Amino acid sequence: MKGLELSRRYYLEFGAPMIRERFPELESILAVGLSGPGSECFGYDDEISADHDFEPGFCIFAPDGIDRKTLFSLERAYASLPHSYLGFERQRVAPVGGSRRGVMLQSEFLGKRTGSPTGELSLREWMRVPEQFLCEATNGEIFRDDAGVFTAARDALSHMPEPVRLKKLAGNLLLAAQAGPYNYRRCISRGDEAAAQLSAIEFVRHAMAACFNLAGRYMPYYKWAFRALSDIPEFSELTDAFLYLITTDNDKKTAAVKTEVTDDIVRALADAAPRLAGIGKSSGDLERLAYACNDRIADPDIRGLNILYAVD
Repeated sequence: MKGLELSRRYYLEFGAPMIRERFPELESILAVGLSGPGSECFGYDDEISADHDFEPGFCIFAPDGIDRKTLFSLERAYASLPHSYLGFERQRVAPVGGSRRGVMLQSEFLGKRTGSPTGELSLREWMRVPEQFLCEATNGEIFRDDAGVFTAARDALSHMPEPVRLKKLAGNLLLAAQAGPYNYRRCISRGDEAAAQLSAIEFVRHAMAACFNLAGRYMPYYKWAFRALSDIPEFSELTDAFLYLITTDNDKKTAAVKTEVTDDIVRALADAAPRLAGIGKSSGDLERLAYACNDRIADPDIRGLNILYAVD
C-alpha cells in the first residue's frame, strides 16, 4: 500500500474521530494531511521505502493562535492512537512537532522550508529557496482544512512567479551549455575522461533542471529527479538519454555517441522553449537561448541580476 493512502485511511479511521471527540473546538481550524520529506509524500514510495520513516500516521498542521498547552494535549492524543495498523508500526513521536508526523505549527512547517512563516516570498527570496524544499512544502495531500489558510499558502507556493522561472531557466541553460556542448568536448579532446564525466554530470544536472523550469515544475531532491522527470510528458522521453550520459564510459567511441546524445538533448530544449517559455528558437545554441530567457524577464530588477543568480 502506498504511504499516502495508508496515511489517509489511518486519519479517517482514528484521527478524525479523535479530533472530533476530544478537540471539537479545533476541528474547523486545524489542517490535516501528509506533506513534507519522504518518498511517500511524493507518491514515489515502494517496498524498499518501508525500511525507515514509513508509518501509519499523518500531520496535524495547527495555526499559531493555539496555546502550547493545547498543542501538547493534542500531541498526547495523537501519540495515543493505535501503534499498529494494517501490518505497519508507528514510530515514536517527540512532543509537539518533533517528527515528520504528528502536531506541528503551520508557520514552522512553512518557515522551515521557505524561510517565511506564511510562505509569502519576495521575488529575490523565491530565487534563493531550494526547489526541493518548495516540493516538500507543496507535495502530498491535505485531507481536511476547513479554514483554508494552510491550503491557500500551499497553493500560492505551488507555482513560482514567471520572473523567477525565467531567471532559473536562463541560469540552468547557460550552465548546461558550458558543461555539455563546450566542456565535454574539450575534456575528451585532452583525453581527460574523469573531467569529461564530471562535465557530463553537470550537463545532465542543469539540463534536467531546465526541463523542470520549462514545464513549470519544481525539481525534487536528486534521488527522485529522474522519477519526477519521467512524469513530465514533454520531457519524459529524455530520461534514457540523461541516464546514458551519466552511466557510460568516455572512451573515444562512446564519447562520440555521448556527444550526439548531448546535441539531441540541446535540440529538444531549444524546440521546447518557444512553446513553454515564449522564447524564439535558437537553432540549438543554449547560450543564446539562455540570454534570450533573461531578456524576456519583465521585472528590471530581476532581469539585471547576474544570469546565474538563481541557480546553484
